[in-house]
Amino acid sequence: MITKTISLNTIVDVKEFVNIVARYDFEVDLVSGRYHIDGKSIMGIFSLDLSKPIKMEIHSDDCDAFLKEIQRFIVE
Repeated sequence: MITKTISLNTIVDVKEFVNIVARYDFEVDLVSGRYHIDGKSIMGIFSLDLSKPIKMEIHSDDCDAFLKEIQRFIVE
């Protein structure tokens, strides 16, 4: 599992993020406090507090292409 911190600031960011995640077979979870949300669920993501960075858990070791696609959402 790979963990990164992401920031989704606008509705457009959320839509683009979900569209990217949906193209991959592995699971991506978003964790905010005690909530674990499926990264492919646009409604689930909108239930999170998007004003703060969100922890992303990628359940795959072979996700270099995915990380490259979402690079602009990753907070270092």
